[in-house]
Amino acid sequence: MQTEIPAFLVDLEDAFNRAMISNDVEQISRCVTDDWILVTPEAGPIPRSRILDVIGSGLLSHATMTKVPTHACVIGDMAWVTGRGQNTGTFNRQPMQADEYITDIYRKVDGQWRCMLTHLTPVGGSNR
Repeated sequence: MQTEIPAFLVDLEDAFNRAMISNDVEQISRCVTDDWILVTPEAGPIPRSRILDVIGSGLLSHATMTKVPTHACVIGDMAWVTGRGQNTGTFNRQPMQADEYITDIYRKVDGQWRCMLTHLTPVGGSNR
């Protein structure tokens, strides 16, 4: 069952995808809060500083990233969107690809929506 996804959330997700495939830490930073957490099945909760350091060092890079939102909710200055995402890239110089269910939680900060938490769940098992 799919819910209607507000257009601004689709735009936010698209901008976040573009930032991630840019592999530009500054561009990614504009999409996330200072306390953003990425939750992965492999490593659990990873703080913003760690994931941005890994991207900035070139250890992790993304070549493609897509998300198809299926559920969303907006309550005041908080919003969440869940969908299915796929991405490709490299980790530790090895090719990787992922097929995941992704939930992004957004918070409005100084008039701008920023992702404060991204939670990844593999579709059908391990990703990498």
